[in-house]
Amino acid sequence: MTAMEFLPVLFMVAGVVLVTGATLFVSSLLRPSNPYPEKNMPYECGMDPAGDAAGGRFRVQFFILAILLVVFDVETMFLFPWAVVLKDIGLVGYVEMFVFIVLLLVGFAYAWLKGALEWEA
Repeated sequence: MTAMEFLPVLFMVAGVVLVTGATLFVSSLLRPSNPYPEKNMPYECGMDPAGDAAGGRFRVQFFILAILLVVFDVETMFLFPWAVVLKDIGLVGYVEMFVFIVLLLVGFAYAWLKGALEWEA
């Protein structure tokens, strides 16, 4: 491969960077800028923050649930391409995906048994 073959990719990256920069620059010129204390205050669930959340500290359950959501969503995304090529990959692919789903369920059961899905008030 020569460097000339990558020239269209370079143009596309340069174009995306220029459009993004121009959009951010123009929007910074046009947007209203009127910060006031109520606007800059932390906001959670439509209520004024109180307790530990008022200082920006969140309970660990927020982060555990967020990580579990990302992990299981990414793993579940593998099901779509598998479903598209299911007829082409045959029995071996079917068994491999069955093992994948079993491992996914084992991870879910582990998180459940460890109490990661429990929400303490």
